[in-house]
Amino acid sequence: MGKILIKDIYLEGKQVSVLVDGEKISRIADRIDIDSITDLTKIIDGRGKAIIPGFANMHTHAAMTVMRGSKEDEKLHKWLAGIWEMETRLDDEIVYWGTKLACLEMIKTGTTFFNDQYFNVPSAVQATYEMGLRGAHSFVFLDLGDKEKMERQRENCQTMYETSRHWNPLNIFEVGIHSIYTVGEDNIVWACRFAKEHNLKVHIHIAETAQELNDCIEAHGCSPVEYLDRFGVFSPDMLAAHCIWLSEKDISTLGANGVNVVHNINSNLKLASGYKFKFQELQDAGANICLGTDGVASNNNLDMMETMKIAALVQKAWRKDPSAIPLPQLLASATRNGYKAYGLYGGVIREGALADFSIIDINNYSFTPNINFAANLVYSAHSDCVQTVVCNGRIVMENRHIDGEEEILSNVRRLYGKIIGETI
Repeated sequence: MGKILIKDIYLEGKQVSVLVDGEKISRIADRIDIDSITDLTKIIDGRGKAIIPGFANMHTHAAMTVMRGSKEDEKLHKWLAGIWEMETRLDDEIVYWGTKLACLEMIKTGTTFFNDQYFNVPSAVQATYEMGLRGAHSFVFLDLGDKEKMERQRENCQTMYETSRHWNPLNIFEVGIHSIYTVGEDNIVWACRFAKEHNLKVHIHIAETAQELNDCIEAHGCSPVEYLDRFGVFSPDMLAAHCIWLSEKDISTLGANGVNVVHNINSNLKLASGYKFKFQELQDAGANICLGTDGVASNNNLDMMETMKIAALVQKAWRKDPSAIPLPQLLASATRNGYKAYGLYGGVIREGALADFSIIDINNYSFTPNINFAANLVYSAHSDCVQTVVCNGRIVMENRHIDGEEEILSNVRRLYGKIIGETI
C-alpha cells in the first residue's frame, strides 16, 4: 500500500496537508514537500474541501437493507414479529448483497466503521471485506427459551469464533445477545462468559421500549439493567443499544461499568419506542456515548449525518435547552467514541490515527458562509457533501464513485421479493 498526500485541505479552521502512509495518518503539516515522499501513489487536491473523521455507526443490522420500506407504521413488537417472519427466508445470497448495499450507503454517507448484529455472518464479513469497510460482526444469540436451540447456538458461536481468527483484520468478531426477552438466562450468562474469556465485545439491545421494561418488572421484579446486573455482565466491553427506559440507578450502573451506550434516535422515533435518551446523564456517569442508525427496516437509512442532527434537535426540544448537546460532544459520539469502544485509535484526524476519514465538499451553499464548520456539517449539510472516503488507508470512494455500485443495486432489486414473500 502506497502513500496518499492530500494537499491544502481545511482542518479545524486552517489549511493543511495530510499524508497517509499505509493504514495510518503519518503527518499533518501546513505544507508537505512532495519531493520528500517516497512511494507516493496518489495526490488529492484539497482546495475547497475539508477533512473529517469517518463516522462510526455503532448499531446496525446491515442486510436489512433488503427490507427497506416493508413494514411501516407498526409498533415495535408487532413490527418485530413481521421482521422475524421475513428473516426465516434469509440466505447467504440475500445477506451478502444486502450487506453490500448497506456498505455502499454507509460509504456514500461517510461511515468507515460499523457494528453489526445480524445473521449469515460469513456472507456479511465477505461483503464488508470486498467493500473495504471496517466492521464488527456479532454471532447472534436468539433462542426464545428453546433449550435445544441454546445448545446449538453455543456450539455455533464457538465454531464461528475459531473461524473468525482467519478473518481479514478489518473484520472483528463479537458476541451478540439480541435482548433479555429473546435470550434465555443461561445463554446470556454463557455468552458473556465466553466473550470475557476470549476478549470479545458483547452487543445487545437493552431497555428499548416501555413494554420491555414493564415485562421485565413483572417477570423479574426489576428493570432490564438491574436484571442483567445480577449476572455481572456489564463492562467497557459491552455495547448496549437503545437504553431509553432507564432509572437513575440504571444510569449509575451503566456509567460505573463504563458501558458503551448506543443512541439510535431515528429508529426510536419511527417505532415510537421513546425519545428521552439521557445523553448527558449517562456521559456524566461514565458511559461512553455512541450513535447508531439501527437497521434500515426501522430507520430506512444508514445516514450518520442525519442521525447527528436529529439526535441533537430532539435533545434540545425535550430538555427545553438549546445547549443540550454541544457540537464537540455530538461529533465525538458519531466518530471517535465508536472507535474508542473497540480500543482503536480512530475517529480523529491526528498523526498516528487510523486513516479512516472523509473529504467534504465545502464549496457549496451548505457551507457558505463557513462561520462554523461543525454547525454547517451537522445542521446545514446533507450527506451528498461527502466526496471521497478513505478507510484503513485505502480509497473506497473517490468523487462519489464506488466500483461495482450498479451490480449491487441490480442484485438487491433482483432479490428483495424473495425475502418479503413475493415470487421473483
